[in-house]
Amino acid sequence: MTGEAPGAFRLAAPAKVNLYLHVTGRRADGYHLLDSLVVFTALSDQLELGPADGMSLTVEGAFADNAGPLDDNLVLRAARSLAGAAKIDKGMAARLLKNIPAAAGLGGGSADAAAALRGLMRLWDIPRDAVDLPSLALELGADIPVCLAAGSSFVGGVGEQIEAAPALPEAGLLLVNPGVALATPSVFAGRRGGFSPPGRFSESPPNTQALAGLLGERDNDLTEAAIRLAPVIADVLATLESTPGCHLARMTGSGATCFGLFDDEAAAAGAASAFRRDDWWVWATRIV
Repeated sequence: MTGEAPGAFRLAAPAKVNLYLHVTGRRADGYHLLDSLVVFTALSDQLELGPADGMSLTVEGAFADNAGPLDDNLVLRAARSLAGAAKIDKGMAARLLKNIPAAAGLGGGSADAAAALRGLMRLWDIPRDAVDLPSLALELGADIPVCLAAGSSFVGGVGEQIEAAPALPEAGLLLVNPGVALATPSVFAGRRGGFSPPGRFSESPPNTQALAGLLGERDNDLTEAAIRLAPVIADVLATLESTPGCHLARMTGSGATCFGLFDDEAAAAGAASAFRRDDWWVWATRIV
């Protein structure tokens, strides 16, 4: 993505990582209740928004081909929803640079939608109190409210309960996806067993090793179901666990991306060579 059209501006849509994810219950309507610690990374999609008569979207970048039908893209859906809620008739021209894999547990589409909502409030000059953005975000997708908050957060309910997490160290993350896309509903449908208690904590871990110790007492309750659908996830986790400098290996979200927790981004980048396979996507980043 090079250059900006007149009147346009650019926003980052950072990838999210679930450091832990507990399934705490299930509502009568079938939706699962969660408790999760969500952080955001230096890896991000880039969204450019500018004025226009109608609504248009172009998608480019490494994962443009996996973004799905344009008309169903969350950026356009967010724009239509916001325009309807604000009762305005305005347009926009959007360009989206996709750096985050789709259906990977990294919340790329949700991050894009959240960036669109934030940016269009500015582009369309909508007063903050004119629209209930968190409710609108939840209607679009369960991960979008926390992406709208855009800070390390505990997430509860079906995604609507957002609580700021204590300060966390800027740990390094090595993200590894084995080239597998997993549909979130399929993973939840395959989950077995009971429910877990919330795993929230109030202390601020002073370093990555302390953070890993806290996370080691928690889990991702969707991992077993995801591995049954994509056994290669177990291989990714085993490789991460055996990598020098990795304090913790875990799957994020409903998969199939896994992460290794390292002291810093440089340590994560140094460990990436162990994962150089043509069919695996590997990215070293950090918590921001």
